[in-house]
Amino acid sequence: MRDGRDEAFTAFMDARYRSLLRTATLLTGGGAKAEDLTQEALLRTYRAWHRIGRIEAAEAYTRTTMVRLLVKDRRRRWHGEIPAEQLPEIPLPGSEDQLVTGVAVREVLRELPAAQRAVLVLRYYHQLSEKEIAGVLGCSPGTVKSRAARGLAALRDAGLVLPATPERSAAHG
Repeated sequence: MRDGRDEAFTAFMDARYRSLLRTATLLTGGGAKAEDLTQEALLRTYRAWHRIGRIEAAEAYTRTTMVRLLVKDRRRRWHGEIPAEQLPEIPLPGSEDQLVTGVAVREVLRELPAAQRAVLVLRYYHQLSEKEIAGVLGCSPGTVKSRAARGLAALRDAGLVLPATPERSAAHG
């Protein structure tokens, strides 16, 4: 028989697993690495469930854990398993342009250093503020800004982000 913690965690995992896996896919490039990262982060979330307090805080805790595990893993020289195959994505009719752009963005993200990739995913996929990202990564907001600028420059160089113009900067600032 399960206790309340198990039931609450299972409900959280059932509701948010796909979203967490999408985040892990953006952070790692996909495949088995994304699944491993998600599962390891969920395991750590389960162990800390009594400290998290609110189910609403569980997703942020798990995302933070994922980013920290990724950055820690990237510091090691050996990265363990190397997937031999990659399953193709099956496009929906009429979604070819989105699929091509999505694949291109993931390829560029995969080439970025883990910290830059984490900043871009947290900022533009999860819409976190620079201050929130700094808290997750344990760095200053200025470091977040410089990592975001370098990551966006890589996307811009690949033709995936429009160059900044004074008019667009003023509209977003």
